[in-house]
Amino acid sequence: MTTLTILLLVFLVVLKLGFIIVPNHQNLIKERFGKFQNVLEPGFHFLIPLVDKIAYRVDIREQFFDVERQNCISKDNIQVSVDGIVYLKVFDSYKACYGIENYARASTNMAQTTMRSEIGKLTLDQTFSERDSLNENIVKEVDRASDPWGIKVLRYEIKDITPSETMIATLEQQMEAEREKRAEITIAEAHKQATINASTGEKQERINYSEGERTKRINEAEGKAQEIRLVSEATAKGINMISDAISKPGGNEAVAMQIKEHFIEEFGEIVQNADVSVVPAQLANIKGFFEGITRVSDGIPQSREKV
Repeated sequence: MTTLTILLLVFLVVLKLGFIIVPNHQNLIKERFGKFQNVLEPGFHFLIPLVDKIAYRVDIREQFFDVERQNCISKDNIQVSVDGIVYLKVFDSYKACYGIENYARASTNMAQTTMRSEIGKLTLDQTFSERDSLNENIVKEVDRASDPWGIKVLRYEIKDITPSETMIATLEQQMEAEREKRAEITIAEAHKQATINASTGEKQERINYSEGERTKRINEAEGKAQEIRLVSEATAKGINMISDAISKPGGNEAVAMQIKEHFIEEFGEIVQNADVSVVPAQLANIKGFFEGITRVSDGIPQSREKV
């Protein structure tokens, strides 16, 4: 029983040391007498006790590592503090174990160096506005340098870009000045628009007033023209009526009598109101005057027929 127990224990030890199960997310590096033998893929494997050993365990999943914060100088000589995260994955376990001592630390250091170099090519404003292109350039450079290590840099993300305290104070002052500038511009634009609106209103008022005056004058002119036309028509109508009346029998005598009466009335008013006595020089003149009026009245019908 003692011998059997010993053999059983030896078998269990050999089984423990000789058989190994590799998880799905790892690759194991097997060495034989200290020399690389092969890469053990996920699954069940047998090792020769005291001959084979597992030298490295490599995680083949995508991994991420924090890139420590560091100070960088931008193209316009402004100091900024930058940190980030690098994402990578092992594609060749042999190179990752034998190509470099620590691929994770080497990758993060390379990302720091590349980030400092890339930020030195950009101004402060560009580091904020062109962050995507900055990340792509860092990934490209780190991936090229890490190719002999058997890893692939998948992406790089800048977490934070912080200017120095002095620069932050300067930026705050600049932003305050910019806000004041925009406020002054807004006030000036409002004043300008108010002035334009006032002048436009005054201009429109003058236009309306002139249009009203013009319309008023046109209406007055049209009214005067209409009045003149009506008076002319009435006068013409009256003349026609007088002419018709004169052309009738006894018309001439009536006209002559009317003129004589009017003359006598006017002459009487002159004599009454004049400061100097007015007496006809010769009575024959008065008789001749009335005879002339009679001849004029006799000639009125003939002149109407000619017209």
